[in-house]
Amino acid sequence: MEKPIQTVIFLYFCTANEIFRSIFEKSIIKNMSDIINILPDSIANQIAAGEVIQRPASVVKELVENSVDAGADKISVVVKGAGRTLVQVADNGKGMSHTDARMSFERHATSKISKAGDLFGLRTMGFRGEALASIAAVAAVEMRTRQAGADFGTVVEIAASNIIRHEPDSCVEGTVFAVKNLFFNVPARRKFLKSDETELRHIIYEFQRVALANPHIELSLYNGTEALYELPAGNFKQRITAIFGKKSKNYASQLIDIAAETNLVKISGFVGSPQSASRNATQFFFVNGRFMRHPYFGKAIQMAYDNMLPHDTQPIYFITLEVKPENIDVNVHPTKTEIKFEDEKEIFAIIMSCVRESLGKFNFLPSLDFDTNRTLDIPAYLADNKPDMPRVNTDNNYNPFAAAHSTSSNRGISVKNWDMLYERRQQQTSPYDTAEQKAFFSPDEVAKSNFWIYRDKYLITAVKSGLMIIDRQLALERITYEQILIRLQQGQKATQALLFAETITFSADENITFETILPELEAMGFDIDKLSAPSYTIAGIPSFLTEVGSVPDLLRDIVGYVVDNTTVGKEIYEKIAIRTAKAYARKTHSNLNAQETEALIASLFQCRTPNYSPEGIKTVVILSDADIWG
Repeated sequence: MEKPIQTVIFLYFCTANEIFRSIFEKSIIKNMSDIINILPDSIANQIAAGEVIQRPASVVKELVENSVDAGADKISVVVKGAGRTLVQVADNGKGMSHTDARMSFERHATSKISKAGDLFGLRTMGFRGEALASIAAVAAVEMRTRQAGADFGTVVEIAASNIIRHEPDSCVEGTVFAVKNLFFNVPARRKFLKSDETELRHIIYEFQRVALANPHIELSLYNGTEALYELPAGNFKQRITAIFGKKSKNYASQLIDIAAETNLVKISGFVGSPQSASRNATQFFFVNGRFMRHPYFGKAIQMAYDNMLPHDTQPIYFITLEVKPENIDVNVHPTKTEIKFEDEKEIFAIIMSCVRESLGKFNFLPSLDFDTNRTLDIPAYLADNKPDMPRVNTDNNYNPFAAAHSTSSNRGISVKNWDMLYERRQQQTSPYDTAEQKAFFSPDEVAKSNFWIYRDKYLITAVKSGLMIIDRQLALERITYEQILIRLQQGQKATQALLFAETITFSADENITFETILPELEAMGFDIDKLSAPSYTIAGIPSFLTEVGSVPDLLRDIVGYVVDNTTVGKEIYEKIAIRTAKAYARKTHSNLNAQETEALIASLFQCRTPNYSPEGIKTVVILSDADIWG
C-alpha cells in the first residue's frame, strides 16, 4: 500500500507546482506589456517591396524578365505617366494555370527552386518569388494569362496585397500584366520619385539591358502611343545598332569583335575603337544572359586601351560572359545586378588580354614605326677599300674671351651689352610679388608683356615672382563660359543662320534629355525645329559659335553632359554653357594670332574667376624662382 500512497502524493505536488507556475506566468503577463508584434502581411509586403520595387523602372525590369523566363519570343511594354499611371507588359510566353496565377502573387512562391542546392545552378532571371508580391503590395495589378492549348485563361486582380478577383477569363495565349497607380498606398515613396523625364529614362535603361541580353526576342517599348523602340529579333550586333546606332553615323563600324574561351569563362561581344570613346560612353556587362555592374572588370577594359584614349573619356563596350552557374553568386542584391565571381582575378586578366588582342588585331595598338626616310645611307663594307680619315679644321687664333667672338647665338646680344638682359626682364615683370595674387593681375600690364607659346598650348611670360604659365584652351573656356552666362542672364540672343540646315537624330534616352533642355538651347540662340521625334532640323546657331565645327556633334556632347541632371533653370544653363565653352575653346584656341592672344589674356583677367576653368582646373600657374632653379 505504501507505493500507491507515495505515487499519489508525488502526483499531488506535481499538479500543485504546475498550478502555481501557471498562476505566476499569468500574473507576469497581466502586469507587463508586450512590445514585439508580428507584422501583418500587407505591411510586411510593403517593406519587402521597398527592396525590390524602387521606381517604375523596377516594375518594367521584373515583368519583362518574367516574360523572358516564360519563353516568350515577343514582348511589348507600354508605359503612361513615366510608369506612375500604367506599366503594361504583354508576352506570348507559356502562360500559367488557374492555380499558379493566384499562387504567383504569394511571397517566395517560385517555380525556379525547390531546394537550397538549386541556388547554385540558376540560369533564369527571377527565382526568389518576390517580384509579383512586391508589386501587388504597392500598386493595383491586373493579370490575364492563358496556357498554350488551354480552353480558357485566368484573370487576377489584386491591390495592396488584397485579392479582388480571381476567375476564368477568355484571353489570348501568354500573359498580360497591367500595373496601375504605383505607390498609391505609399505616398511618401511616390512623393520622392523624380521628374517624368528622369523616371522614363530609367525605364529606357532597364529596357535596353533586357533587350541587349536577349537579341533573339522581338521587343517594343511605347510611351503612351509613341514608339520609343520597336526591335526585331536578330543577333547581338544588330540589336546594339538598333538601339544605339543613332548616336553616330558609322556606329556599327566602330565596334570591334572580341572573343575568348577558357576553362573559366567564355567571352564575346564588342568594344569600341579609341576614336569612339566619350565622356559618357555606353558600357554593358552581361553574365549568363543577365545584366550586371562590375567596376573591377570595367577597369580591366580601361587598362587594355592603355594610353590610346583621349583625356577624360571612356571606351564603349558590350561584353557577355558565360561561366558555370556554380561559380557565381547572383543572390547578392535584391535587384540582382551585383554579382560575385569565384575566379574574379583570373577573369580580370583574361578580359584585359582578350580586349588587347582584339585592339591589336585591328591595328589600334601602338607599334614600332621607324622613319626610314631619315636613316643614314651606310655603304657596304669592302675589304679593299680603306675609309678616309676624318679631317677637323681648327682655328688656332680663336680666343673665347675676345669681345669680337662673344655673341649669343640665341639672343643676338653681345656680352658687352649684358645689362640689356636685365632691362628686358624688368620690362616683363609684374608689379605683384606673390603667387597668391596671380588672380588679380592688371589686364593692361599682363597684355603688354611678351608671351611665348609652348607646344601650341601654353602661354609663358615672366612676372616678378617667376614664370606665369597660362593654358590657352582652359583660359578660353573660362572666358566663353562667363560670356554665355552673361548673355543668358541679360536675355541677349543673336542667331547666325546656317547656309545649309543640318539634321540631327537622337536615341530614345538622348531625346528625353534633349527635349528637356531645348528651351534653354533656344534661349542661347539655337534655331531648332522638330521634324518627328527624335529627329530635328538645325537652322541657326548662336553667333559666337560660328567656329565651333560640327553643330550636331556639339549638341550630342551637350546632351551627354547633362544626361544625369534634368533640373531646369540655372543648373541646366551652367551645364550647357560649360560644354559649349569647352567645344568652342577646343576648336579655336590654337588659331589665335598675336592680337587675339593679347585680347584673350586681357579678357581672362577680367573674368570673375580667372584662375580656374568652369570645371575647376587651374588656368594659370606661377613657377617661382625656387621652383625653376631648385
